[in-house]
Amino acid sequence: MEHLSSRSGCSRDIGLAPLALFAVGAAAVVGQLATYPNLPWHAALIKPSFNPPNWIFGPVWGTLYALSAFALWRILRLPESSAARRLALTLFFIQLALNAAWPWMFFGTNNTLLGVVNIIPQFLVILATVVAFYRLDRLASWCLVPLAAWVAFASVLNIAIWRLN
Repeated sequence: MEHLSSRSGCSRDIGLAPLALFAVGAAAVVGQLATYPNLPWHAALIKPSFNPPNWIFGPVWGTLYALSAFALWRILRLPESSAARRLALTLFFIQLALNAAWPWMFFGTNNTLLGVVNIIPQFLVILATVVAFYRLDRLASWCLVPLAAWVAFASVLNIAIWRLN
C-alpha cells in the first residue's frame, strides 16, 4: 500500500508542474502584451550608461521565469495544511502579480514614475518570498535569488530612467 501511495504522490507532484508553468507563463505573457507595442516609446527615452542592451532582457527574463516556475512547483508539492506554505504562496503570487503589472504601469501608460511605484514594493515582496520559501525549501528559495538580484538592478535602472526623463 505504501508503494501505491508514493506513486500517487509522484503523480500529484508531476501534475502540479503545469500549474506552476501556467501561472508564471501567464504573468510573462500579460506583461509582454504591454511591453511590445510600447518599445518605440521606450527606445526614445534617455537611458543611463549602465542600461543593458535590449537583447539581454529576453534571455534574462526567460531564465528568471523558468527558475520561478520551478521554485513555485517545489512549494506547491508541500503539504497543503501548512500555514507557512500558504504564506509563501501568497507572497509568491503577490510578487508575480506585481511583476505582471509593472509593464502595464511603465510601458502601458508610458509613465516611468508608475514603474518606480510598482518595482520598489515588488522587490520587497520578492525578498519576503525568498525568506518564506527558505523556511520551507532552500532550493526553491535559492531559485528566487537571481530574480531578487535582477529586480534590484531593474529598480535602480527604472529610477535612473525616471530621473533622466
